Amino acid sequence: MRNLSLKQLQAVAAVARLGTMTRAAQELNVTSAALYARIRQLEEEAGLMLFDRTPNGLKPTDAGREMLWAIDSINTVLETCADRLRTLKGGTGGRVSLGVVSTAKYFAPQVIAGFVGRFPGVEINLTVGNRGAMVEALRNYETDFAIMGRPPRDFAIEAEIFGPHPLVLIAAPGHPLVERRDIPRADLAEESFLVREDGSGTRTVFEEFMAGIIIRRAKLVIDSGSNETIKQAVMAGLGIALLSAHTVSAELESGRLALLDVQGLPIRRDWYAVRRADKTLGPAANGLWDYIVEEGARWLPRLTVTAPAESGA
Repeated sequence: MRNLSLKQLQAVAAVARLGTMTRAAQELNVTSAALYARIRQLEEEAGLMLFDRTPNGLKPTDAGREMLWAIDSINTVLETCADRLRTLKGGTGGRVSLGVVSTAKYFAPQVIAGFVGRFPGVEINLTVGNRGAMVEALRNYETDFAIMGRPPRDFAIEAEIFGPHPLVLIAAPGHPLVERRDIPRADLAEESFLVREDGSGTRTVFEEFMAGIIIRRAKLVIDSGSNETIKQAVMAGLGIALLSAHTVSAELESGRLALLDVQGLPIRRDWYAVRRADKTLGPAANGLWDYIVEEGARWLPRLTVTAPAESGA
């Protein structure tokens, strides 16, 4: 039955429903001879008769009923496909591949929950990694779009700002610098710093902020690039760290971490939704993009910090 066609199946269904070749041919707008040829070809391929002649017209045999079952199954699949296509067209269903830098994982689930609450039929595949990994995912078309603090510049992209992204310097609550105000950057030279891994956007901003000042690295070397590990190390008194304010809002509020009042801090950056310029988003992905651009800011963690003039970082 390798050569089975949809037209042949439609012919079987019409004959079974109407009981005669003539009426079925009229419905299908073909000649009776052409319809008979379709049925005969099917019977020859199956090696079985599909219809019995009875006083009440043509009736499907067991083989004919099997063929009708196949027709019904195919129609169900086609109807389901049509429904899904309508859903995709309306943006109320489908799949979206979203990448977020690791710092954004502190609010990305809330953004997704807000969107899915409106469009429960959309399935979102979330990938978390550092900036380098997210840039490569965009470059290689592995994700529809990404949330990050610094869009790439070595290939064509579209980027939209959706909210502020301040970076702050944190220390353990008992650190001597916590009580000081307006600390010059040079006074940080003797401090032990815990820093993010190469490829991290936060690491790049840190290096720009401390440019020209020789710093000491903490005796703890963190290879995982984990904000959580760095926060725990700072709380343990192993050093200080520059991190996104959105990763430490809970610890600052509870008093487990403290902000350092350093000149030039907090550093003001922005959160971006970023996609390749040549990437065409499907309806569901386009809907999530619009939602993040328009409403993403309200899901960002709240932290009261006074930002200086915007930095190029």
